[in-house]
Amino acid sequence: MSERISEAEHVVMEVLWDEAPLTASEVHERIDAARDWSDRTVKTMLSRLLAKGVLSYEEDGRRYLYRPAVAREDYVAVESRKLVDRLFGGRISPLVAHLADRDELSEEDIAEIEALLKALKS
Repeated sequence: MSERISEAEHVVMEVLWDEAPLTASEVHERIDAARDWSDRTVKTMLSRLLAKGVLSYEEDGRRYLYRPAVAREDYVAVESRKLVDRLFGGRISPLVAHLADRDELSEEDIAEIEALLKALKS
């Protein structure tokens, strides 16, 4: 996956990561109505995602069934790495420090980080 998925395309991917295969109309039905996207807009997003190689499709009579060609976990891993590389020089600790400095870590977040660190050490 070399090309970045836009925020709008990500909305479509989330629908398909949650449930696939789906037709373009089914994807459209599952997208939040507040977005007010037309069926045509959804089809444009699907075409872009196909061109980027992150979706695949199969023909089912006269309709196409779309499914992710990239797992959500793989996408998150790539995007997370890009973020850390770009903003924090490839290091995780400055990211955590940044979040802590801005009081954006809840007690639950801190407990989860501590548990992860403990598991990594053992």
